[in-house]
Amino acid sequence: MNKGIIGRKVGMTQIFDKEGKVVPVTVIEAGPCVIAQKKTGENDGYSSVQMGFGDLKAGKVNKPMKGHFDKANVAPKKTLHEFRFDDPDAYKVGDLVKADVFAAGDKVDVTATSKGKGYAGVIKRWNFQRLKESHGSGPVARHGGSNGSNSDPSRVFPGMKMAGHMGAEQVTVQNLSVATVDAENNLIAIKGAVPGPNGGIVVIRDSVKAAKA
Repeated sequence: MNKGIIGRKVGMTQIFDKEGKVVPVTVIEAGPCVIAQKKTGENDGYSSVQMGFGDLKAGKVNKPMKGHFDKANVAPKKTLHEFRFDDPDAYKVGDLVKADVFAAGDKVDVTATSKGKGYAGVIKRWNFQRLKESHGSGPVARHGGSNGSNSDPSRVFPGMKMAGHMGAEQVTVQNLSVATVDAENNLIAIKGAVPGPNGGIVVIRDSVKAAKA
């Protein structure tokens, strides 16, 4: 894995390929990102490259983060993310990473935070089947039913499918294809749908599946 970038989801549209077929794509404003830190096995126990994306006013940075950015001599950034590249020595602190790091046809994995759906019941959240209301099922047609146990062990086991907060979790979609790259405007069009709401932060990296193949 030697390529990666942070971006912001713009939205979906469609383009035409060379054969004139319509291709649905997700447009991502990718970079420019700056290398804010390099971690090494000697100092940190592992090797990685930290990128920053999105400008941030200096007055909105706390003192520890201000020191972090001042040490790297880079402007404050809203989003930081680490990439474990195969060859981290190819990057230097202060280097810019732009959308042209990827090219049309590349296979990528995209990670983002999915849309939050709020508090949801078991039917919406876990696709439970509801009860019939024809003969005496009572006011529990959409309830989850019994989830506890008898006197032993007298508790609810962790991981039970119950009502709760739905969405707003990290999602990774693997092995997507890059349709086009507009390096001048820092835009990458990826075939298909990418997780997360419009305006949300996304992380693009080389596809693990493609590397194994």
